Amino acid sequence: MQLKQWGAFILLGLIWGTSFVWIKIAVAEISPFTLVAFRLTVAFLGLLVIMRLTGQSFPRDRKTWPAFAVMGLLNTALPFTLISWGETRIASGLASILNGTVPLFIIVIAHFWLHDEKIALKRLSGLLVGFVGTVILVSRDIGLEGLHGNLWGQLAVIAASASYATAYTFARRYMRGTSPVVQSAMQMLIGGSIMWLSFPAAAAARPVVPLAQPVFSLPALPLTWVAIVWLGLLGSCLAFVLMFYLVNEWGPTRASVVTYIFPIVGLILGLVLLNETLDWRLLGGSALIVAGIGVMNLRPPARRAPAAAPAMGRGR
Repeated sequence: MQLKQWGAFILLGLIWGTSFVWIKIAVAEISPFTLVAFRLTVAFLGLLVIMRLTGQSFPRDRKTWPAFAVMGLLNTALPFTLISWGETRIASGLASILNGTVPLFIIVIAHFWLHDEKIALKRLSGLLVGFVGTVILVSRDIGLEGLHGNLWGQLAVIAASASYATAYTFARRYMRGTSPVVQSAMQMLIGGSIMWLSFPAAAAARPVVPLAQPVFSLPALPLTWVAIVWLGLLGSCLAFVLMFYLVNEWGPTRASVVTYIFPIVGLILGLVLLNETLDWRLLGGSALIVAGIGVMNLRPPARRAPAAAPAMGRGR
């Protein structure tokens, strides 16, 4: 594991660690569909700038576009909407716990889909230890009542986690070697197109399908715009480049363990900015998360090859 990869891992955890709070802020004013549409648009514009500065271009091979379409749906439009909708019904802390199931989904999916991501006892134990630490950390803020919450909101976030897991495994199998910037830009383009098209499609379907949900609502509060820009430029544009870099380097299971860092980030911010108290759940949960990540990523030292026996000279 190189220092560059660990730096990307930690930075990604810091960025995504506050995303659930910003989503909660945004959906207090606008619909989840509006939030996701604006978020993907801002992210796409940011990625266009990066592509221009780095001299990268969109793929011209049409055979790759179906793969990007799959990623645009499973890794942006669908999970973003499910999580944003879910947070209209459950606490952001509970959403971060449920999002921590991403690596648990991946370890099962990748076992059957990737030849180099088979289930191993060390990897599975590391995932479970880290997930238990996440639950302990967040239980400090949401309490037992928050853990129950709204069933549909919980199921939406769990479904988003399964969608992420499928997408990351798909990317490792079919898109390995593709530039993380190009991967991210294509997904934002396709995912954003899906979201913007959902508004006229829902309006046309509403007379026949009364439950058609997408409703466009323009933000009015400055804080909502801050949330959109933050989620677009950092939580999507930069974060996706970092994530696909790690998926290419580490594989989907190890890269997805970054979801365990989210609660640590939120609680550290609470200690620093809100003067919250330090208790055993913060220390114990953080220790378990660090231990789980360590078990997942640290490798035992390589065994030395036995020294060759000295050549026997011929007797005189």
